[in-house]
Amino acid sequence: MPSAQRRHDPGRRARIIQSTLDVIAEHGVAGTTHRRVAAAADVPLGSMTYHFKDMDELLTAAFTRLADTVAARFTARLSAASTVDEACEAVVDLVLNDEWATPRTMLLSYELYAFAARNPPLRQVMRNWMANSRAALAQHFAPDTAKALDAMIEGLTIHRSVDPQPADRREVRAIVERLIR
Repeated sequence: MPSAQRRHDPGRRARIIQSTLDVIAEHGVAGTTHRRVAAAADVPLGSMTYHFKDMDELLTAAFTRLADTVAARFTARLSAASTVDEACEAVVDLVLNDEWATPRTMLLSYELYAFAARNPPLRQVMRNWMANSRAALAQHFAPDTAKALDAMIEGLTIHRSVDPQPADRREVRAIVERLIR
């Protein structure tokens, strides 16, 4: 009997990671299983343990992908600014525009925060994300101001996701102006 031919699938690991984020968005971390992720990624269940030693490693890879993707968008927006005024507008855009703070990304962020609170190794993913955000802000603002702006962006985006009357552009810009002074 001829041996089964192995399917060449170089994108399998990346697809598993992306599918993990999809499953987390739909079922939460608590409802994310190897079986659900394998089905979503359209891979054999055995691929899960071939590519990731356990669920913690898989979740860490998925949340790292999320953090890296959001941080890259954040950095790109701030890097496009060439003056402090443009940087302030970039900060306002980061709060108000749904380009990076989509409902899905916000939901995944909440899951990451909750999971990291209970999983100390994953806190490093959060720390790296914060460091990347602050470094992008520090291109235009002093380190202490960058830290305050980072917290403000995070807080206001969270509020925007649940507040029926969130701060508008004028209000957000006024907050940014207070922080940079």
